[in-house]
Amino acid sequence: MINISSSSLYKKRVLLVDDEKDILNLLETVLIKEGFKDIYKAETGSRGIELCEQMNPDIIVLDIMLPDMDGYEVCKRIREFSMCPIIFLSAKSDDIDKLLGLGIGGDDYVTKPFSPKEIAFRIKALFRRLEHMQLIVNESQNNHTKEIIKFKDIQIDENKAEVKKSGNILNLTAKEYQLLLYLVKNPNRILSKNSLIENIWGSDYEGFDNTLMVHIRHLREKIEDDPSNPEHITTFKGLGYKFIKGD
Repeated sequence: MINISSSSLYKKRVLLVDDEKDILNLLETVLIKEGFKDIYKAETGSRGIELCEQMNPDIIVLDIMLPDMDGYEVCKRIREFSMCPIIFLSAKSDDIDKLLGLGIGGDDYVTKPFSPKEIAFRIKALFRRLEHMQLIVNESQNNHTKEIIKFKDIQIDENKAEVKKSGNILNLTAKEYQLLLYLVKNPNRILSKNSLIENIWGSDYEGFDNTLMVHIRHLREKIEDDPSNPEHITTFKGLGYKFIKGD
């Protein structure tokens, strides 16, 4: 059994980006009470990007409505150099806004008004899942040497957590990588939506229903030659998804 150290969760750097000082201060106060130490704050998108480059945070809480650029644009620019988890904050609750946020690289989406403690709990839940996945990887690597997984022009190097297509490194988010690895290791089996959510996001996940669909679509765009007619990640309507390795 893998034991997860709760103390390691609070050595993480948290970046808060919101143009409302009251929200920034309230979130900071609650996070400090929950045990977090390294908290950075920005009131504009450009300052948020600058702090992200300088401080290399472990997670970002990002408001969508900012004075100089919207949070979607901030996320796009951050994703050019960082894959750290991003939790969006927004007064918009429409499905299309949630899909857009998740589609451009967000990991979670919380609508206003919200409880600051909810944000703290979501941050801790994300860290626990990431630490749990890393512990599993480390334990497995200690037990045996990993082989490089290959199918068609795709190559997955588990030791480096690196995926290449035709020799070029693919820019996958942590969740996209975990999802791809799980699919690849369970080939030719129909995996239900619930089983994928539970194994990748955790049994306590309470996020947006279309999260899995968005991640599947982005994986197809990155690994498939024709994402509209996928060869490897196929859909079985009403049942789930199947990974087909191919030649």
